[in-house]
Amino acid sequence: MACFKSAIVLFFLVILVGSSSAQLTTGFYSKSCPKLYQTVKSVVNSAIQKETRMGASLLRLFFHDCFVNGCDGSLFLDDTSTFTGEKRAQPNFNSARGFEVIDNIKSAVEKVCPGVVSCADILAVTARDSVVILGGPNWDVKLGRRDARTASQGAANSSIPTPTSNLNRLISSFTAVGLSTKDMVALSGAHTIGQARCISFRGRIYNETKNMDASLARTRQNNCPRASGSGDNNLAPLDLQTPTRFDNHYFINLVNKKGLLHSDQQLFNGGSVDSIVKSYSNNPSSFISDFVTAMIKMGDIRPLTGSNGEIRKNCRRIN
Repeated sequence: MACFKSAIVLFFLVILVGSSSAQLTTGFYSKSCPKLYQTVKSVVNSAIQKETRMGASLLRLFFHDCFVNGCDGSLFLDDTSTFTGEKRAQPNFNSARGFEVIDNIKSAVEKVCPGVVSCADILAVTARDSVVILGGPNWDVKLGRRDARTASQGAANSSIPTPTSNLNRLISSFTAVGLSTKDMVALSGAHTIGQARCISFRGRIYNETKNMDASLARTRQNNCPRASGSGDNNLAPLDLQTPTRFDNHYFINLVNKKGLLHSDQQLFNGGSVDSIVKSYSNNPSSFISDFVTAMIKMGDIRPLTGSNGEIRKNCRRIN
């Protein structure tokens, strides 16, 4: 009898722990908002056609939202006189971008199905579409998230890995949100697209001579002065080879000591994940498969479902 009771308790614990992500489904809006996908993709496509870099920026928003108390749209909330959001946290301030595109997508979705789709779900679909439009893989996005009524600048500062993170810090940051070391390496492959600011790679191009290609360092120094405060916002592509196409060149770069950020090259620097990077550099299909798996897994991080949270009318403020 005691064993039976223990089994019942364990069963309910499993249900409680797994219930949030289990409620996310790929067909969540099939009846309530059948035009969701075409509406989102149309706006995302227009934004990327206007500025290719925007695809990487939108994908990055998904990372930065999910890593802070789960995928709940908290990143979008603006500061008010009584509320401090996450936009001014160190990893986001003067760095996270694409909020206006999210506004445009939300407006378009509200026209076809008002009050139905959360900002958190819009971001999940937007991240997938950005990858697809830039030549990457497609996957079915699990939906059903609701929007947070609060945000945490402190959690954003402590949870999001920085460009100066070492390998142990990267692994621990991903482990803290339930992602494996392999997930971490695969998701880092998102740096196959997008650009970085001089302030985020200055230390690497001037100080890290042993594990950085000398020619690349000199090239980047031409547009990133050594003096702090000079040219801080000057941009350089994260992937030297194909900066606007989603592929496995990021990993090929790492093997050749051509990672732009310190945190990038940490993945191939004589450490525990060298073999994964080497594998992805030689086998693009392996990277693509693991990236999709990791994106879906990241989208499952602590979603608000059921009666928790709300469906925001405007992504920048609570209802």
